[in-house]
Amino acid sequence: MKARGPKVNRVIKYFVLSDLALYAGWGFVAPIFSVFIVEQIEGATLATAGIAAAIYWSARAIAQPPIAKILDKRSGERDDFYALVGGLIGISVTAFLLVIVRTVPELYLVQAMHGIVLGVYSVSWPAIYSRHLGRGRYALDWSLDRATLAGSTAVTSLIGGFVAVKFGFDVTFMAAGILSLVAAILVFMVPEIALPRAKKKTETPEVGMTQRQGTQTTQ
Repeated sequence: MKARGPKVNRVIKYFVLSDLALYAGWGFVAPIFSVFIVEQIEGATLATAGIAAAIYWSARAIAQPPIAKILDKRSGERDDFYALVGGLIGISVTAFLLVIVRTVPELYLVQAMHGIVLGVYSVSWPAIYSRHLGRGRYALDWSLDRATLAGSTAVTSLIGGFVAVKFGFDVTFMAAGILSLVAAILVFMVPEIALPRAKKKTETPEVGMTQRQGTQTTQ
């Protein structure tokens, strides 16, 4: 019998599940978003949809480098974790805001916000994930996430249009918001990331010997 390879560690497992929930939720939105803009936003055209997409990607591109620089300045994963959870909550908020958006300026504002919080998420998530890759299985661990992401997006994109036709745009956006919150909750399922233990100070032999000698001298 062939020896089994090392198991996927808990951090990788829950982070993959978190990504699955997030992108599954927004997979519902992707196929119907342009239709939503044209049909539900007053005075909007297909050009509006293009501008909205450009605002999102521009905001995300501008936000990522400075956020990454801030996170890199601090050692440990606590700041990355806070940024990750904050980003996921922000992503959820933007989904819920789409329910009440009715004008072009409101749409552009939400898209800018969505780009920024996605920028926070897309920097902090891999910062933690990459530190916990299994030795000798870096490509495999990354492929688990990429394949899960692609598969979940494919499934929800397929049914997203049917959901919007059956239940309306609002239900679709609310589903994306709820699943984004689920993604944040899944991150908390990894205690070594959510509540890292303080490292105990180890006593060096030299320090220990000096302390013991000093104690013996005073007796």
